[in-house]
Amino acid sequence: MPANTPRFSIVTMADGTIKQFNPLSGTEVWTVPGRANRPLEVRAPDARPIDDPGHACAFCAGRVSETPPEKSRIRAGADGSGEIVRDAGPDMLAEDWAFRRVPNLFEIVSYDYWKHNYGHEMDAATRMRMEAYIADPTGRAHVLKVVEAKMRASQRGAEFEAMSETEKLALAEPFFGGGHDVIIGRRHYAEGATRTDQLASSGTLAPREHEWYMRLAIDAMRDLYARNRYAKYVQVFQNWMKPAGASFDHLHKQLVAIDERTVGARTEIPMLRRNPNLYNEAIVDYAGYRNLVVAENAHAVAIAGFGHRYPTLEVWSRSAACQPWEHTPAEQQAMSDLVHAMHAATGPAIPSNEEWYAQPIDLDVAMPWRILVKWRVSTLAGFEGGSKIYVNTIDPHALRDRVAARLRSLRDEERIAPGISIATECSCAVNSLKYNRALQA
Repeated sequence: MPANTPRFSIVTMADGTIKQFNPLSGTEVWTVPGRANRPLEVRAPDARPIDDPGHACAFCAGRVSETPPEKSRIRAGADGSGEIVRDAGPDMLAEDWAFRRVPNLFEIVSYDYWKHNYGHEMDAATRMRMEAYIADPTGRAHVLKVVEAKMRASQRGAEFEAMSETEKLALAEPFFGGGHDVIIGRRHYAEGATRTDQLASSGTLAPREHEWYMRLAIDAMRDLYARNRYAKYVQVFQNWMKPAGASFDHLHKQLVAIDERTVGARTEIPMLRRNPNLYNEAIVDYAGYRNLVVAENAHAVAIAGFGHRYPTLEVWSRSAACQPWEHTPAEQQAMSDLVHAMHAATGPAIPSNEEWYAQPIDLDVAMPWRILVKWRVSTLAGFEGGSKIYVNTIDPHALRDRVAARLRSLRDEERIAPGISIATECSCAVNSLKYNRALQA
């Protein structure tokens, strides 16, 4: 074991209690014996036969006019590949798509935030697109409908009625120049579903579909940086089901541009400057030494995370590139395949958060792209709030065993991508992350 590798990130007590420490965040977690095998799934109590699959919620394919004008979409090409179409016009509202990128109707960081705090204005190409969209009668009607819906949802219906059309259209600027986007999947329900509790999740997608989903999110991430020079970080995340914070039980990711580095990045950067091999020694290689590697492929590795408030699966890129859009197609595919496999093993009935971590755009030290899938299967309570010690229901080894067993079944059923080695088949060893070897070369 390397001299700088933390030796005590995971400690097993005499009674079986497992104490975990996350060397990046400082979070302390305890797992009490006997709770790892309890049921975790959330079942819908009001499941019923599906009557109109295209209109279940505002993200559905039959209700595209209820979302703001899309910025891009990905659709199946003639050869079966995914084709990204950017700056789609109103004429495309009725055309086929696999995933759409649309502005979030209620932004976390608003367009006005950037405008009033930084003097930010949308770039010329975006403004030309907005003007062309509004000049089209179908586009204008669409924009006015969404502006009205937003204002009425905000209890501003009377104010909307009193506005001129010019004033109403001015409120549409965030739909084109804002920095909070949503990537929406076409299906609300899984392929072949007959009941409303059979939802389409990341894990129910085919591996190729999931790669399209990821690729559109990566393209959106790059685009948000390119169009806002004040953005220091673009946070990408996915909330699956209401216990994990989702407004709709419809598959979607979100991207939010922010003007600061994240708290986690600010904590990790000083440690990284002191030890450029931090992520190998403290996380991925440490997980290898503790037999916590769940799966791997040519360009990525998945581990059972430790020191997290919730059971967490971590997928780390081995690429020498830091930003997701700088990865080669094969490297992007490898990340997508492992993230898809983690979701498939999790199952659609477990609420989860998917969180992306990447190098801040203005940082001069290398940080690898990693994606965490957190199972939201417990509720934080007074003990955690007072002690800042978190009780996690599943310890990392139990998580590895549970997920690895499910992955083997999924592989037998050909429901995950080929080329994935599972648990004991993996060969992770020292310097598992290629990017660190590139950094030190």
